[in-house]
Amino acid sequence: MHLLYLDDSGSTVDASQSYFVLAGISVYERQTYFISQKLDDIAARIIAGDPKDIEFHASVMYHGKKPPWRGMSKLDRRNVIKEVLQVLRDSHKSTRAFACAVRKASFPRADSSLLAFEELCNRFDLRLKRLHDSGDTQRGLIILDRSSDERTIQRLADSFRETGTRWRIIRNLADVPLFVDSEASRLIQLADHIAYAVYRRYESGDTSFFDIIASKFDRDEGVLHGLVHKQPFDPHCMCPACMSRRD
Repeated sequence: MHLLYLDDSGSTVDASQSYFVLAGISVYERQTYFISQKLDDIAARIIAGDPKDIEFHASVMYHGKKPPWRGMSKLDRRNVIKEVLQVLRDSHKSTRAFACAVRKASFPRADSSLLAFEELCNRFDLRLKRLHDSGDTQRGLIILDRSSDERTIQRLADSFRETGTRWRIIRNLADVPLFVDSEASRLIQLADHIAYAVYRRYESGDTSFFDIIASKFDRDEGVLHGLVHKQPFDPHCMCPACMSRRD
């Protein structure tokens, strides 16, 4: 089974923020242990004792809001974020990143989180279909941080399997999404870092985190599927998602 861990970055309601991002990592079930272990190894170098005592939360780390990050320099905090993202960069070739960056002003009457979730459900399902067509008949499961709107997302995902998204019926998911506590899941914490890297790229033009993981977004035959810049088509946007649409 392929598991898609998702988390978000940015606010759907804060008018001072232009973007909302939902993003994460698609990983084959047997790879989750190895990724978690590598993140535990990073945590063990930061604090003595149980590495599980450290939660990797990118925005908290970036701004040094809580211990142990408060006692570290900005450069050191940024380097830890990069180390976490390098775990994705160096992961197995079957591991893929997915992200949807919603320009909120382009959809003033819509819930940005639900728009992004629909996009990623569709694109994850298409990846599973490609695997199925190649003889790898794996099903998929989506796992989100418990802070998300569980009831709404589960109902929405169920409707995608019955009546479809705006593009197609979702056929390759094993069940409705599951929700876990981010403190207990290294994969959700990695999804948080992916979302933050994408958010920084679109909200602030900071590509220092995004560039580390750019090669891991889902592609097939040179076509970029795993990154979505959700806005009206802009021929001048030079982000990878928009450039791919122009090719």
